[in-house]
Amino acid sequence: MIAITGATGQLGRLVIEQLLQNIPANQLIALVRNPAKASDLQARGLQVRAADYTQPAALEAALQGVEKLLLISSSEVGQRLEQHRNVVAAAKRSGVTLLAYTSILNAQDSQMDLAHEHRETEQLIKASGIPFVLLRNGWYTENYTAGIPTALQFNVLLGSAGDGKISLAARADYAAAAAEVLVRDDQAGKIYELAGDAAYTLADFAAELSRQTGKQIPYNNLPEAEYRGILQNAGLPDWLASLLASSDASAAQGALFDESHQLSRLIGRATTPLADTIRTALAEGATAAAH
Repeated sequence: MIAITGATGQLGRLVIEQLLQNIPANQLIALVRNPAKASDLQARGLQVRAADYTQPAALEAALQGVEKLLLISSSEVGQRLEQHRNVVAAAKRSGVTLLAYTSILNAQDSQMDLAHEHRETEQLIKASGIPFVLLRNGWYTENYTAGIPTALQFNVLLGSAGDGKISLAARADYAAAAAEVLVRDDQAGKIYELAGDAAYTLADFAAELSRQTGKQIPYNNLPEAEYRGILQNAGLPDWLASLLASSDASAAQGALFDESHQLSRLIGRATTPLADTIRTALAEGATAAAH
């Protein structure tokens, strides 16, 4: 049995779609905080089990019979390590034979604020004795396409990434990688540095957005503190504004650049071009506006 945590999340659902191409639905377990949100998955034949990262006893029950587990990192930055510790401990007690974890690009030496919890999670996974595979994911293109409506509203793309090159790939590319390691038999001990085939600056992103919309949308690079303040004034929580601004600042120093092409080799195809993901985001935005 293969289990996926965070199965109703954006990445989790994409991983399940990939797995269903090779694995019968009754061999997949969707681990979710709220089973009511997974009724569609249950209708398709998946087992749905309640699994909250903060409830160790429930986690252990949910992992009974699981051979391979994909631990999608918690979205609760600052609380991740303890939550991940609960999952790893439950996996150990339940006899999981392969634990795959979605980490961050170059986790061992990344200076990104996000890297700390990922690095410590990797350490506790290694210390657990469970055979593991680490999926060190780079930046999702969707991290930036989410800001397209604001960029179109104000005719400018803001950030703090300078001329830093970012090896972007679509969320679906990373989902395909996770599914691939879960269906293979030779993955224990492997560590993948996963990133897009092509690298882009935010000026490149703005230029492509301008090309597709017919508008002139320049990239305005700001000091990290100023960008953080703008995000806070826009209503983002302080922690999220700080995270986004510091991530951009790290990208300016090359923290999100990678040219190893491990992702495309793993999934057996090129990663999704920036233009395609922007096109999809614009189409989805137009559809939403029509409704």
